Amino acid sequence: MKRSSLTSGKESILVVDDDPGVLRYTKGLLEMNHYQVDTSTSGIEAAELLRNGAKPDLLIVDMAMPEMDGLRTIEACRRIRPDQKIVVLSCVSTPSLVVEAVKLGAMDYVTKPFYKADLDTMMNRWLSRSASAPAPHTNDCETIEGNACFVAASPAMRKIRAQISQLAKVDVPVLLLGESGVGKEVLARLIHKLSSRACRPLIKVNCAAIPADLLESELFGFESGAFTGAVRSKPGKFELCDQGTILLDEIGEMTPILQAKLLQVLQDGQFSRLGGRSSIKADFRVLAATNINMQEALQNGSFREDLFYRLNAFTVQTPPLRERRQEIEILVRHFLNEYSIKYSLQVPRHSPKLMAACLEYQWPGNLRELGNFVKRFLVLQDEDLAISELEDQRRALGTPPDSDYVKTPLNITSGLKSLVRNLKYSAEVKIIEQALVSTNWNRKRAALQLKISSKALRYKIKQYRISPPAVPRNCAFPLGAIRGNHG
Repeated sequence: MKRSSLTSGKESILVVDDDPGVLRYTKGLLEMNHYQVDTSTSGIEAAELLRNGAKPDLLIVDMAMPEMDGLRTIEACRRIRPDQKIVVLSCVSTPSLVVEAVKLGAMDYVTKPFYKADLDTMMNRWLSRSASAPAPHTNDCETIEGNACFVAASPAMRKIRAQISQLAKVDVPVLLLGESGVGKEVLARLIHKLSSRACRPLIKVNCAAIPADLLESELFGFESGAFTGAVRSKPGKFELCDQGTILLDEIGEMTPILQAKLLQVLQDGQFSRLGGRSSIKADFRVLAATNINMQEALQNGSFREDLFYRLNAFTVQTPPLRERRQEIEILVRHFLNEYSIKYSLQVPRHSPKLMAACLEYQWPGNLRELGNFVKRFLVLQDEDLAISELEDQRRALGTPPDSDYVKTPLNITSGLKSLVRNLKYSAEVKIIEQALVSTNWNRKRAALQLKISSKALRYKIKQYRISPPAVPRNCAFPLGAIRGNHG
C-alpha cells in the first residue's frame, strides 16, 4: 500500500480486513465519494503504519482477523495515536465484541454485510467532509421524548453520545453513574430510543422513593391474598415491560436482600409474583442508575459484587455540569423555551452578564438546579435578582479549601476572619471523618449521626476532598478493570 497517501492533504481512510474481497468492496464504495482509501490485510501492519507516521482521518477495523484481532488492533493503534478515530466492522452475532471495542475506544460500528448507505451514514457521522447529510452530533439539543433533550456540546458528552449510539443496538445492561441531577435518566431514555426496543415501553422505578417492603411487590407483582390488602392480583414492573426496557434508578439504595433476588432475575430472566407458585418469564433490558460511589459501596459491602458484575456490562460515567460548561448556555436556552411554553410566559431578555454569572457558578445540583434557576428567572423576569441569587449561592457554598489546609500552620497575620474560617474547616473535617470511620464509611448512618441529610454529607465529602482509607489491592474493584462476564 502507499503510505504517502495517508499523509496527504485529502481526507484519508485506512481499511483493515484480512478478507481481500471485503477490502475491494469497501474501498470501491468509499472511493465513489472521493475519499482517499488505503487498505491493510492485518492489524499488525496497520499498527506499524501508524508507528511510522501514517495519520489516517479514519480507521475502519474488522473484528475477526487472525494473528491480531480487531480488539487488539484497536488497543495497539490507540496506544500509538490516542486521538485516532476508529470504527469497527462486526457481525450481529458478536455483540460482546462490539461492547469491548467501545471500551477500548472505538466510536462506531458497521454490521456485515453492509451497503453503501450504511457506510455513508457512518462517514457522515465522523468525517468533516460529507457526501450528503451533516453530522448528527451538533451543539443543539437532541430531542428524545416530550421536552427531554440530550446536549452534547462538550468533548466528554460527545464521547458519551458516540458510545450510546453503539450500546443502544447491543442488548446488554448499562450502568449509569454520576452525581444527582446530571441527566442519567435522559441517557437511559436515549439508549431506549435508539434501541430495537424503542416501540415497547421504558419503565422507570425509583428504588429510593419506594419503601423497601413495597419495592419487591412493585418490581415483581403479587397475587391476591399475598399480604394484607392484596385484594386482587397485580403484575410487577418487570412483567409490564416485557420486550421493553426497565430503568432501575437509584439502585444503590436497594436493600441487600432485594439485590440478591434481582441478581437471580437477571441471571434467569424468570421471577415469581409475591404469593405466586408459577414462574413468569419476561424479555427485558435492564438499565441501572445511581449517584453513589460504586467502588466505595463494593468495599463496604452495601452493594453486592456479583450484582455489580451483572449490571456492569458497560458503565457510562456522566460528568457534572461544572465540567461541561460549554453546554450551560444551550441548556439555559432550552429551559427558557420549554418553561415559557409550559407556563405561557414570554421569554425575558437577558444580557451577557447573566450568562457570565451562570458560567461562573459551580451548579452543585447540576441540570436540576439549573432548570429550577431558569424557572425562577422566567417567572420573576428580573435579571439583577437572578444574578444576585447566583452570587449569594456562590458565597454560601464558599470556595473549597486547599486539600492541605488542615496541615498548614495557622498564621495570625492572615487576619481573624481567615483564622476562624480555617479553624471551622479543620473542625468540620475532623468530625465528618470520625463519623465516617465509626460507621465504616456508611454514609447514610454517618449522616444520621451528624444530623444532616445524605446529600449534604456527599457535598461535604466532595468539598473537603475526604477519601476512605487505603484498601488492600485484592479488596478493590476499580470500575475500569472489570470486564467480561463474571456471572
